[in-house]
Amino acid sequence: MARVWLPYADLEEAARRLGGLPDGLEVDCWTADTDETPASTAEVEMVVLPYLRPGSERVLAGLPALRVAQTLTAGVDDVAPYVPAHVTLCNAAGVHDASTAELALALMLASGRHLDEFARHQEQGRWRRRFGTALADRRVLILGYGGIGAAIEARLRPFEVASVTRVARRARTEPPVHATTELSALLPEADVLVVIAPLTDETRGIVDAAALARLPDGALVVNVARGPLVDTDALLAETSSGRLHAALDVTDPEPLPADHPLWHVPNVLISPHVGGASTAFFPRADRMIAEQVRRFARGEPLANVVRRPS
Repeated sequence: MARVWLPYADLEEAARRLGGLPDGLEVDCWTADTDETPASTAEVEMVVLPYLRPGSERVLAGLPALRVAQTLTAGVDDVAPYVPAHVTLCNAAGVHDASTAELALALMLASGRHLDEFARHQEQGRWRRRFGTALADRRVLILGYGGIGAAIEARLRPFEVASVTRVARRARTEPPVHATTELSALLPEADVLVVIAPLTDETRGIVDAAALARLPDGALVVNVARGPLVDTDALLAETSSGRLHAALDVTDPEPLPADHPLWHVPNVLISPHVGGASTAFFPRADRMIAEQVRRFARGEPLANVVRRPS
């Protein structure tokens, strides 16, 4: 009987949240809250890595029977180097769509309507009006049109944006999606650039100084993907000058050091990589885990495979 590690406090919680435990599997619970792991390191064949537990992926190399590593993140760039070549790696595509899309909209709205500034004024008891920038009539470019990109677009529609331009690694026709090779030509027509592409060798630094320079004056850069997709020094230069604005859930480096000048640029809004960290995460993660472990127990094809054994 195959053994799996699930990211719950105990079997009772696992059964409650998953609607029961699947037949044909032995289950151990592992939350990575301490350095201790279950005693079944020699037998475990599937591990669902705990969410927001940096370093938990380091245990994977010491599990000789491991066949499947399942993350609870959409991006796997930080986990992939620790997954042995013979192990199937799966991500949590779909789990974070709602939460991350919601934060992307919140960052756009908060930046445009100066909510961060007003919050600081509230602490001082200051009543100071400012004219804001609405999402209405703005041209939005979504760089990285997967599940989260589509969820962002769906949430933009009620805000009466002027247009949404979709960009992904490969061009598609339904809906129309441009290839990243066209990005440079598209940037001058974008009032809001939303970065939600995966971090790969091809996308690292894709929003560099040249790309930022092609954005029109007053444009907003929103990054809810990974910090290294955007050149930090170039973004700092453009925002410090006042030409561009930025709303960032991710940075490079991350965490952003306390003395980093990006913290103090007036037209930069920063949140601490919390795109997926909301109440929307739990029910979606539980549904994904339940389905994936049942597939594993039945020997069925797994969902969200991002790397197969080599």
